[in-house]
Amino acid sequence: MSRFARGLEESGIPAVGAAGVNVVKFQEYNVKYSNGMPIRYVAFPFPVAGQPKSVHRGYVEGKDLLSGKPMMQAVMDGLTAPLTEEEKKSGMPEGEVSEPRLLAPDTEDNLRRLFKDREWTDFNPVILPTEKRVAAMLKGTSHAPDEVLNRFGSRKMTVEKAAVYAVMAGAGPEYFPAILAICTQAGSFGNSTSSAANMILVNGPVRNELGMNAGTDALGPFAEANSVLGRTFTIAGKIVGDLRLDEGAYSTLGSTIQYNNLCFAENEEALPEGWNPHHVEMGYKPDDSVVTIGMGWSYISSVGESQLDHPPHMLIRDYMRSLAGMGATVIMDPTVAGLLKDAHGFKTKADLSEYLSENVQVEAGTFWGNGVNTTASMPMGLQGLEPFATWMKLPPKALIKPFRDPGAIKTVVAGGGIQTTWFVTDFRLGRGILIDDWK
Repeated sequence: MSRFARGLEESGIPAVGAAGVNVVKFQEYNVKYSNGMPIRYVAFPFPVAGQPKSVHRGYVEGKDLLSGKPMMQAVMDGLTAPLTEEEKKSGMPEGEVSEPRLLAPDTEDNLRRLFKDREWTDFNPVILPTEKRVAAMLKGTSHAPDEVLNRFGSRKMTVEKAAVYAVMAGAGPEYFPAILAICTQAGSFGNSTSSAANMILVNGPVRNELGMNAGTDALGPFAEANSVLGRTFTIAGKIVGDLRLDEGAYSTLGSTIQYNNLCFAENEEALPEGWNPHHVEMGYKPDDSVVTIGMGWSYISSVGESQLDHPPHMLIRDYMRSLAGMGATVIMDPTVAGLLKDAHGFKTKADLSEYLSENVQVEAGTFWGNGVNTTASMPMGLQGLEPFATWMKLPPKALIKPFRDPGAIKTVVAGGGIQTTWFVTDFRLGRGILIDDWK
């Protein structure tokens, strides 16, 4: 919201951000002094999705929950009123001080309590990040401690801070280059009014160097590397984003996936011939070590073994009807990949993506009944952009193909070859990050 309003303002178009009141408070809290310009907001109640037009009209005809003014008056004031003295300020908010690099000495029990009170943990036990432990972690990279990995508003993620989070999660220096690669994306730690979460996928030689589990129970709590890498992302994401309950963290249900962010490695050794590892599909070399991070909401498990009369690609197609349609990642056991290649003719992962893009069909009413699609795609339809404009005019039972881009459907092979099972998710994997760059 803040980003879009800023973009309009930079184009010379006055803008007011509008969202649910908890989202607006999060925006004001985190980015008021980091935008480089004041952004004004109006706020309405939750929920929004799934409510009848009468409720939405009531929000518009009601009062702005920030100012108490009638909503449209608050919007017009936001667009036309001169900047106040408060809005002309920049830098650190008055009365606020930068967090110290070091905490004052105290007992271990008191420090653990402090970390919990400030929500600097996932509320599992952490290793206290002493200077000695952080210095030992920094030996795992050649990068300077003050190098900035990314920013979240005015908050900087440095190499040293990543070392702090790595220590807290129980990592050793050998994990640190992978953790630095992961922490370059810590600002994207899943946060949404719905149950957003992240996926962390590791490819290349580093999988075996760190002892990552890509085989039996690849997605379970049975390997230190999978656990520690995923947990570091949670701790880093919470702290760098200052995500605390009801102040930044505002999901209705949340997600247990956020405890280690679906951190796993691809079972490259078990890929069928012609099926490339994910990082090779993205253009990396086979011997590159790459971590890829995605964000999504839905995670649907197959319920049993594959059957000849309704093979796995048909079941995957059927399950994908439940997803929003913007993208998908299918995680499958090597036995499923083998069946798709040898018994059903999918010579590459791209062949499967093409099939799913062409054959996943949903009713228009179901597509628009998904709040993600209503929010992301309906504005484009209202502007006359296709295919959304046409889809909005269809009767509810008309079938559409929501996965228009086969390239947005990814397949990852993991598991121990024990059972023909798979997961369908709407996690969209981002660009890969070379781990070797952070040694």
